[in-house]
Amino acid sequence: MPRPTKEQIDAEIVDAAAALFARYGYEHASLQQIANEVGYSKAGVLNRFSSKEALFRLALRTTQDAMSAIADAASALPEGAERDRALFERLLEATWERPGAAALMQSLISGDPADLPPEVIEAGSALTRAFGVSAEHSPDERLARLVVAANGVQAAAMTAARREVRDQWRPHIIAAAMDTLGHHRDRSLHESQR
Repeated sequence: MPRPTKEQIDAEIVDAAAALFARYGYEHASLQQIANEVGYSKAGVLNRFSSKEALFRLALRTTQDAMSAIADAASALPEGAERDRALFERLLEATWERPGAAALMQSLISGDPADLPPEVIEAGSALTRAFGVSAEHSPDERLARLVVAANGVQAAAMTAARREVRDQWRPHIIAAAMDTLGHHRDRSLHESQR
C-alpha cells in the first residue's frame, strides 16, 4: 500500500479535528485530543498546523470549499429533479469523504445563528443557491424542505457509514431526500424494492 501523501495526511488531521470540534466544541477540543485521534504527537500536529485556531479555520474552509464544489459540479444542469438528485449524490459523497467536516457543519448550524462563522454561512448559501433556493426570496416551504433534506442526507450518510451499509442505503437516502423536495418517485418502483 502506498504511503499517504502530505495532502492526504493533512486532510485526515483536519477532518479529525473537525469531528472533535463538532463533538466537544472549539473551546473544549484540545490539540492533544486531535493528535491522539490521528496517532500523532501534539508536537507532530503543531509541526503541520500552527495552532488549534488554524486547524479550526482550515476545517471551516474545507467545509465551505466542499459545498462550493458540490454547487459548481451541478451548475451545468438545469434546475429541477435531475439537478437536485446530482446535488444530493454529491452531498452524500462529500459526507462520506469528510465526515468530520459534515459533523462540524451540522453542529454549527444547529447553534445560535448569530454565532455562525462566515465560512458556514457561505457554505450554506452556496448549497441553497445550487438548489435554486434563496433564503430571502424563496417560499418558506421550499427552504424548509431543503434544510430537512440536506440535513437528512448528511445524518443518514453518517449512520450508514457507521453501520457499514453505504451501498445498501444510498438509493434510499437519495429517494428520501428527493421525496422531501417533492420529487416523488414512482411508487411501483418503490414497492418492487421492498
